[in-house]
Amino acid sequence: MSERDTKLHGCWRLVSFDTELQDSRERSQPWGANPNGYLIFGSDGRMMVLITATAREPGDTDEKLVALFRTMVSYTGRYRIDGDRFITKVDSSWNEAWNGSEQERSYKLDGDTLDVFTAWMPNPLVSGNSIGRAILSFRRE
Repeated sequence: MSERDTKLHGCWRLVSFDTELQDSRERSQPWGANPNGYLIFGSDGRMMVLITATAREPGDTDEKLVALFRTMVSYTGRYRIDGDRFITKVDSSWNEAWNGSEQERSYKLDGDTLDVFTAWMPNPLVSGNSIGRAILSFRRE
């Protein structure tokens, strides 16, 4: 494992979660200005991430349970580093469709700040599924 790889090890607290539309470069914060979450890279090669929206209500009705599901992302798996990307082989996820898949993220590390970028894809959080990406900023805990 290289020094670059080991610099990701540890616990990272989510600072911001933005979505960006590809055609207009317009950014928004679909889950509020202060989303909750953590990204953890273990020295054993496992990562785990949990991200939730700022304001969420307990799920005591079907409608509220659906809203909880739509305002979170969580998955874990073995990861590998390839240049400025980390690729996770997902073995457990909030979304069954991700289990067994590889999730690839680009990243930029600057001291105790870690910026993570998803690939451009249809954005499920935007009406019409415009092509977009997520941009997440984390701070080392």
